[in-house]
Amino acid sequence: MAFSKLFTSVACALALVSVSTGAPANISSSSLLASAVSSTGSSLATASTSDLSTATSSAPPTYETDPPASDDPNYVAWTPGYTGTPEPMRGSLGSNVIGPQNIPLDLQNPDILAPPTTDHGSVGSAKWPFSLSPNRLQTGGWARQQNSAVLPIAKELAGVDMRLEAGAIRELHWHTASEWAYVLKGSVQVTAVDQLGRNFVGTANAGDLWFFPPGIPHSLQATNATEYGSEFLLVFDSGSFDEDGTFLITDWLAHVPKEVIAKNFQASISAFDEIPGQELYIFPAASPGPDNDFPTSPYGTVPLPYTFAMSQMPATPLSGGSVKIVDSHIFNISTTTAVAEVTVEPGAMRELHWHPTQDEWTYFLEGNARVTIFAAQSNAQTFDFQGGDIGYVPAANGHYVENTGNTTLRFLEIFKTATFQDVSLAQWLALIPPAMVKETLNLDDETIAHISKVKQIVVGPANSTSTNTTTA
Repeated sequence: MAFSKLFTSVACALALVSVSTGAPANISSSSLLASAVSSTGSSLATASTSDLSTATSSAPPTYETDPPASDDPNYVAWTPGYTGTPEPMRGSLGSNVIGPQNIPLDLQNPDILAPPTTDHGSVGSAKWPFSLSPNRLQTGGWARQQNSAVLPIAKELAGVDMRLEAGAIRELHWHTASEWAYVLKGSVQVTAVDQLGRNFVGTANAGDLWFFPPGIPHSLQATNATEYGSEFLLVFDSGSFDEDGTFLITDWLAHVPKEVIAKNFQASISAFDEIPGQELYIFPAASPGPDNDFPTSPYGTVPLPYTFAMSQMPATPLSGGSVKIVDSHIFNISTTTAVAEVTVEPGAMRELHWHPTQDEWTYFLEGNARVTIFAAQSNAQTFDFQGGDIGYVPAANGHYVENTGNTTLRFLEIFKTATFQDVSLAQWLALIPPAMVKETLNLDDETIAHISKVKQIVVGPANSTSTNTTTA
């Protein structure tokens, strides 16, 4: 009973002292308690010393930090090659599936079915497999696309996967968006004419690029360098881009009166009796001639080539992989698209980083990857990717790309920008006062001193002794 009365008196006294003195938040509870005891007079003076000791010993310390992060490493729940039944369980969390289950899809997405405990809030889907894109089949090839209609988070960039058999032509056309391309297999002859009448012809092989600014008319034809022709990735600097909205020459002329066409070309109407009545889009043809077999323009050729031999560019070796970076500094015509081609060895990772002002459109060429996107305000979600998948990371969102497989991971980071940019978390921490890092993250001096001041881009496994880095 005495302690109950004591507690009530102390609580009231605390409230009165706090209000009357405007006590700042950093004054300890024990200090306020002492003041309160003094102000309660004889009723507290008669309380037992043990009662007072019990009340003060449970008070919180003067300064408290939030509890430390969990020590759980949150490894991926299952890795490529797992043959069991995937379950939405992690430790004591979750339970097994007792209803219908798409096992092949769940096996590909362990961090969706059994997310790490560090995931929180909502990021939105940042993954789209081309396998889910409806395919447009043509005589001579096919095409399938991804845009913001199927991946709403992808507001700045869209992609097309296109296949041409040997000799097949992606007909003469142009776009309202710029077109950037990476050749996946085979080779493609590329032709174009700019607005000043200067022409261009070139060949892009596997690993090479091409780029066309908006409105530049061009065509693509797979060569017979390989018996299978070519397949290539197209990226457009508009998230809502629709490949079906391309301006095609056959489609245009099919909707112009014949007498107007004849007048335009200063020829008879009968000369155009056999033009297609609808668009061709992709169609078979004889293999193209050599690049030097094209007309000479009275205005010359374009001053900046529309193709770039990225396949011939040496990669920068890193502790856990390699990187090639191509932007307008070396591929001058590519003023709205930049790319990094990254390889990550098993056990290594693309370091924790972000891109200051550009969204990242990622295409996974081969291997298995794990990516966690941090979208601020405790929102974070982890995704898994395989070859043929598209990933998307909004500007400034923190992320990494970890190789979760047993083979080399290779992917493209593509941006709507003239200049490739990224910010390394490690480099940031290494180049500010160590005391600030220590106070913020509770790291010891040895750990802080070990953080690299040079951007690593790809970090090797924990036991890697290689120190190759790049400042790109």
